[in-house]
Amino acid sequence: MASSFRAWHCLLTLSLLCSAAYGQLSTTFYATTCPTLELIVRIAMTRAILAERRMGASLARLFFHDCFVQGCDGSILLDDVGSFVGEKTAGPNNKSVRGYEVIDQIKTAVEIVCPGVVSCADIVALAARDGTFLIGRCPQDE
Repeated sequence: MASSFRAWHCLLTLSLLCSAAYGQLSTTFYATTCPTLELIVRIAMTRAILAERRMGASLARLFFHDCFVQGCDGSILLDDVGSFVGEKTAGPNNKSVRGYEVIDQIKTAVEIVCPGVVSCADIVALAARDGTFLIGRCPQDE
């Protein structure tokens, strides 16, 4: 009796661990819910880098600062409200992290096409990815 209970318990634990491991990251996560997301981000990032080439690196830095404390959750985009001090004005970020206006522009464009679908954290990640890609391209690659 005890061994069958132990076997059932082990089987249950194993199935829970396997189902938890299933939630992996995917580059096609928004393929059906917001299929133009990557195009919107790429166009906005191209414009931002054409206006100021450093913006690609600035958004990579913004992404790093977002991920550095408790994961990549978009919390670096939070503004101060009342007595709450957001990450934007926290010591290491205040007047040092740039690119918030680019993320706001991308979020606005995405919300027009896919309202309430794409997280701010994912927009920051995609913008950092595209910014890094765009500033790293050589003219002969085109």
